Amino acid sequence: MTPAAAPTCPRCRQRAPSAAANFCSNCGAGLRGPPCPSCNAPSEPGDAFCTACGGALRKAEPMAGAPGARMPWAVAGLMGLALMVAIVLLVADRGGDAAPTPASPPGGALGPTSAVDLDSMTPREAAERLFERVMIAVEGGNQAEATLFLPMAIAAYDRIAALTLDDRFHLSLLHAAADDGASALAVAEAGLAVRPTHLLCLAAAAEGAILLEDEGRATAHYRALLDAYEEEVAAGLPEYAAHADLLPVVRAEAAEFLAGGR
Repeated sequence: MTPAAAPTCPRCRQRAPSAAANFCSNCGAGLRGPPCPSCNAPSEPGDAFCTACGGALRKAEPMAGAPGARMPWAVAGLMGLALMVAIVLLVADRGGDAAPTPASPPGGALGPTSAVDLDSMTPREAAERLFERVMIAVEGGNQAEATLFLPMAIAAYDRIAALTLDDRFHLSLLHAAADDGASALAVAEAGLAVRPTHLLCLAAAAEGAILLEDEGRATAHYRALLDAYEEEVAAGLPEYAAHADLLPVVRAEAAEFLAGGR
């Protein structure tokens, strides 16, 4: 049996050191496309249709520096969510100390020269590390770094076999940061199909709808969030404990939107 060929990076064209590699060791780009939403077959970066069943694949995110790649920094709701998530991540990494740390070296802590080996991690571990990197870059106003790591983070979540509701919240935020309201809304609403009252998915779905200028859908999601808030908080889901400081923020966002403040 012929061994599988090592993939070639779609960004810098360098061949990966092994067929099992998921990210380029030279520029950090993802080497795999998202699985087919119809049959779950693997795809290659840039594929528009599945080679196994012919189904349409999700549109790939623009790479850093590509035409049309941009970040919606002026979206107040997204920034509120991203800032709070980044603060939680920073505090967790520093053992409760949120004091500033020195600036990251060129390429960031997960950049091409990093000693961190994403391929040695589980798909969820890699996704969480990349999500953290993007959110902290957003919090710091570093558009170049956030845009660089966005495609990698989204691709990492695409490789998780079964997304949790918290995974979907994170992935929806990443799509929103990439200004892809349609994907942000779809990912969050897929979570709501599992638990219609999930506060974080409701908030993310509302933000995706706002990016699409769908006021009716945003209103429905924010109203559902306020209606379910007390009972959901009392449910004590693990992600609610992890994002305890974020929950009052999303409630305030919902109330402000419904009052016509946005």
